[in-house]
Order: sequence, then structure tokens, then C-alpha cells
Amino acid sequence: MDSKTLVNAFREDSLGQDDTVAIADKIKLGILDIQTVTEDSIARAESVNPELNAIVVEDFDSALNRSKSAFPGIFNGVPTFIKDTDEVEGLPLYLGSRTLPGEKSTRFSKAAKQILNTGLNCLGTSTTPEFGLTGTTESLRFGSTRNPWNTAYSTGGSSGGSSALVAAGVIPIAHANDGAGSIRIPASCCGLVGMKASRGRIKDKEVPSYLPANILHDGVVTRTVRDTWAFHSSIEQNIPATEFPPIGEISDKQPKPLRIAVLTENCYGTQSPSELVEAAHDVAKKCESLGHTIELISNPFYSRFDSDFWLLWSHLAFYIRYGGGKEFDPKFDYSKLEQWPKYLVSKHWKNLHKIPFAFRRLRSFSADYEKLFDRYDVLLTPTLGTTTPPLGKFGPEVDGKTHWKRIIEFLPYTKYQNISGSPAITLPCATDKLGLPIGIQLSSSLGEDRLILELSLQLEKNSSWKSLSPLKKN
Repeated sequence: MDSKTLVNAFREDSLGQDDTVAIADKIKLGILDIQTVTEDSIARAESVNPELNAIVVEDFDSALNRSKSAFPGIFNGVPTFIKDTDEVEGLPLYLGSRTLPGEKSTRFSKAAKQILNTGLNCLGTSTTPEFGLTGTTESLRFGSTRNPWNTAYSTGGSSGGSSALVAAGVIPIAHANDGAGSIRIPASCCGLVGMKASRGRIKDKEVPSYLPANILHDGVVTRTVRDTWAFHSSIEQNIPATEFPPIGEISDKQPKPLRIAVLTENCYGTQSPSELVEAAHDVAKKCESLGHTIELISNPFYSRFDSDFWLLWSHLAFYIRYGGGKEFDPKFDYSKLEQWPKYLVSKHWKNLHKIPFAFRRLRSFSADYEKLFDRYDVLLTPTLGTTTPPLGKFGPEVDGKTHWKRIIEFLPYTKYQNISGSPAITLPCATDKLGLPIGIQLSSSLGEDRLILELSLQLEKNSSWKSLSPLKKN
């Protein structure tokens, strides 16, 4: 890879190469102080953001003021960013769109409040595509967010700004959210860990009751499994999800021998590109060497799932177009919507008669998905349907019809868990021929978050994935 295209904020300062847990522990022990950590993170942001374009609003002065006091929560003041889909008191909310004036928020969203209650210190907001509606982070309002592994390529989306900042070493953890894979997609593109927990682990955004499922989930992107585990454990301590087995504290306990199904084809029966299949099979072999049972399977889900899901997605765009003034801001200007949301709205109108039947099938999907785990403990797939795309492939200048065709090819695996509500995590496992990260996805039955975290930690400890960081020093 051309070194000129790689952006790296890592340096010999208080943050070093440490993950969130390590930094928080050093703060707790008095080895580091919050103010120095905050200052160093700000310096890192200022050094690389001109190249990455990952920050919407900087709130550095406020973060520095907060750093002079102790933080409640396990992360002890470690810096972070909140994605520009959630309200942060005192900061404007844009949702990546020209349609909103960017009025300052008067409160914190539920998700932002939960995340900051873990003891993180907000440095500002990170970029997202318009209303988080696509798998890249490019918008007419804020331009393109660039991948720190290669700035000619996309970070993925919609949590691309957060992922770029974590991958580049500006911060070790950042807010992300996921409606069709928007935690896992950019985590895969940027060589990170990204988990969508079981529905209800985090108090998710509310959606209209007539929709077939609440597909919107909040979480974080990180560089280590233990950071992701620690975050969800902290959330659980604050807001227990009593309907599920507890995630509990991080443990080195090895998971029991697991039955792992490996799936590398979409719901139409089409195989993923060879680079992705090979990466998934390599991880499967690693699992087998660790004592787990592997079985290659054909796609067990109904062939219309994809088209049904994208009809749901078009309905969300329709909701934004006609409800934006009420939902977001009275000054919402729908005439400034980008091509992709407008195309989704047109798809909604053209397929209005199909939506009730699509929603009915999606409502029954959770039960179908859970049946898979009568036979297996874990489903292993590539995270994405293609390698990391170049900038512009899903950009706002692309016509809607082309965007539609490309996004369907790009996202065959991440949507199942949004409908079923089940947990899924992406882990970095390889690089493609251009040196860009490849992610694999592990998912399981609803509530089995700890199981996939245990397996993820086991795989991380028995691999060389740490070398995938843009920081070449090991």
C-alpha cells in the first residue's frame, strides 16, 4: 500500500497504543490524568482530521473543562465522539443532511446519555451519511470521510466518522449505531471490532409500532474485543436487560466447544467474492483448531428477504421525507434531500401495494432465524458482500438506481440480525489484495451476547489481527 494514503495518529503520548480499558485503568491508578489524555486526543484529532474529514462539530474546550474533574463510570474520562445522529446538549444536530438547520440541542438523546454514563468524555460529533441511510459516509453537507487505511477508499457507513477516528488512533472507542449494519459495516472497512447487541441490551431508539421490527441499535466501535465487552458490561450494570442472560464481566474463560455454521452465500444463493470466502474459511479453520465444530451451509433464509428489507428501508426514507418537520425540526427542508433518499421514497410509492406482505414476512423472520440455532450455536459469515469500496461508489452524486443495485450487492449479511434482534459482531481477520481490512461476522441466538464475545476474545487472542492496525509497531 502507498504509505501516503495511510493516516496514522498514533504517537508516544499518554494514549500510546492502549485500548479504552488500559487507559481507564491507568487513570484510575493515577498513572495518567484525564486532562493529559484529553489534550493528547485533541492533538491527535487536529493532526489527522484535515485528511480524514471525520468530525462534524468539535467541542474541545468543553471536553477540556470536564477533564479537570473526576468521571463516574468505568472509563474514567477516556475521550470519545458521539455520532451525528444523536443529540448532544449544546451541540448542533445535522444527521449528515442539508435539510436541517443544525440547531443546538437542548438535551442528550437516550443513546448518548447511556454511552456517556459509562464515563466517556465527549470531544464532539462524528460524521454520518444523510440520515444514516447508506453504507458509506459521504454527504453533500459534509463531504467524504476517508478511510485511514487508504484515503481513496470509503470508511463504510453509516458510523464512518467514528470508525475512522478509532482506526486512526485519535480515540480508542466511539459511538455508533446500526439499522442495517451501520456499526458492523464501517468496523469491517476500518479493521475494527463492532458489535450490535441483542435488541433491548441498550435502550434503543423508538420506532413506530406498525413497523415489523425495531431495527435501530446503538453501540460502539473499538480496536479490541475487551473494550467492546467492557462497554456492554457497563451498560448492563446501569440498565440491566432482565429478559436476557447477563453479559457479565470480561473473562478469559474459554467458550465450550461450539457448533459453528459457515455461510458465504446471500439469500439468492450467490457466493461472495473469493477473497471474502477465503477469509471466512480461514477463520472457520482457526475455530476448528480451537476445538469447535464447523459445518458449511447453504443460505437457509427465504429468497425474498432482501427485497422485503429494502422495502422497509424505503419506508424509513418515506417517513423522513413526510415526517421530518415533526420528527427532527420544523425547518426541515425536504427539497434539499440527496438523490438516494429521494429514490427510496419513489421506490416506496411504486411498491406501496407490496409493503403489507413484505412486513408480514419480516415479522415472521425472527422465528425462522432462531430455528437455525436449534442446530448451531454460532453463524459465521463475511461481514460484507464486497471488499471495501472506493470513495464515490455510493456517494451522493450516484443516481438512485445505480446506488440501489450496488448497496444490495454490498450488504447481504448484516441485515438479518437487525430484523431478528439477535447479537452480531464483526472482527478484523485479513486484508484484501489492496491491503484494506476484511471483517468476518459472528452471530448467535437472541440473548447470547456473552457467547459471541467469548468466541471473539478467543479468536483475537489466537490470531495476528493486532498487526492490522494502521500503526505498524507491534
